[in-house]
Amino acid sequence: EPRHDSLRRLMDLNYKIVRSQKRKKLTITVERDRSIIVHAPEGTSEEAVRRVVDAKRQWLFDKLRHPQKYQSRPPAPGKEVVNGESAPYLGRDYRIEVKETESGEVEFSRRFLVPVARQTERREVLRVWYLARAEEKILPRVKHHARGLGVAFAAARIVDSRYRWGSCTVKDNVHFNWRLIKAPMFVIDYVIVHELAHLIEANHSSRFWNIVRANASTTEKAKRWLLENGQVLEEEI
Repeated sequence: EPRHDSLRRLMDLNYKIVRSQKRKKLTITVERDRSIIVHAPEGTSEEAVRRVVDAKRQWLFDKLRHPQKYQSRPPAPGKEVVNGESAPYLGRDYRIEVKETESGEVEFSRRFLVPVARQTERREVLRVWYLARAEEKILPRVKHHARGLGVAFAAARIVDSRYRWGSCTVKDNVHFNWRLIKAPMFVIDYVIVHELAHLIEANHSSRFWNIVRANASTTEKAKRWLLENGQVLEEEI
């Protein structure tokens, strides 16, 4: 799907324009890191986008001040895949140890075992491992919670999303960011229930939140955890 990204500024609002041939109408979202994304049909002029953003200024400022959006922080120094470093998994940090493994790939046994030959790949070396664990741990939980909610989804997928922990599409597909595998299971369960609840209630109404809280008892705790740790999840390892 062809798409073109651009970054623009309107007065004191920074926003990014993402154009797509498949998109039929213009929408604006304020992402969890307080970035503003304008999704527009291919060919939409920048002047048209500016008019819509300007008309939504008060709504955008309200969203930017929302307590569920985390404040951006300076990026942490890049970790190296070396002895003594650590990486998160299911809410805990585990030590990285560079040593040979039977499989020749990254292995986990109360610590991350990274073969010497894979050490130089750095950012990619654990990402592949995380993706596999996300498929293994998250997708069965989606089926479990769907049964509890009494809903049917078309497909569940682990995705590499820049902006969201999870999403529910108009075709009843549910997508989950692989980076969630770094978070505690109660956070993963909350995000799953949140997206599945959209199959019952499309918006964030009081009925929607009642459904979420009834099926994810740690909703408020999970929201606080994401607020405090969301940016950490987005780091490479």
